Amino acid sequence: MTATASPSQALLGAEHLCCGRGTDVLTDVTWHVFPGEFWCVFGPNGAGKSTLIATLLGLLPARGGAVLPVARGDRGRLGYVPQQQRFDLPLPITVAEFVALGLDRRGSRAEVQAQVGAALPLLGLTELAHRRVQDLSLGQQRRVLVARALARRPQLLVLDEPLANLDEDGAERLLADLVRLRREDGLAVVLVTHEQHRARSVASHLLRLEGGRVYTERAGAVPLAAGHGSRG
Repeated sequence: MTATASPSQALLGAEHLCCGRGTDVLTDVTWHVFPGEFWCVFGPNGAGKSTLIATLLGLLPARGGAVLPVARGDRGRLGYVPQQQRFDLPLPITVAEFVALGLDRRGSRAEVQAQVGAALPLLGLTELAHRRVQDLSLGQQRRVLVARALARRPQLLVLDEPLANLDEDGAERLLADLVRLRREDGLAVVLVTHEQHRARSVASHLLRLEGGRVYTERAGAVPLAAGHGSRG
């Protein structure tokens, strides 16, 4: 948090949060994500990374404390890429069709096409628009998931283990895309990962989970100036 920022300006956050599935995994978590920040969340297996994210996004009930209402109430500000996504879909689906699934179905066909058309080049997917998602490489499928989340033009993108099982080139390309989106559009990013060495090179802030507690620190990337970017 900057010297002038207040929790009311946060895109995501919690106050004295306790969370877990049946028992507390994390306790007394106070954390805020502000516009333009790039947070990497890391910790050992079982530390509660996915549980924390699910609670902040309202997918799990909090066991104590509070999730910021601003985080729960305005879903248009949030894009989410879950840890598990299966692509063995019952029917063939193209990249463009899959990205459109993340949009409000109340929009007109022209509006949906425009939003999909704007999201695909953000991840270098324009030439793959009519390819079947099932036929893509793992790295390409991960970028399609990110494009689906970005089609809504969120201010904050939350990704749970998007680098898992990617080869070196795939991981580096996805990270480079996220860094570019933050730099050029002011997109705030929360990235859950086991790869701490990569996290430190791209993040503005780190959230480390250990022993049921969270610890925050500044990282190598320079925080963006307040008001940078135009997403929304």
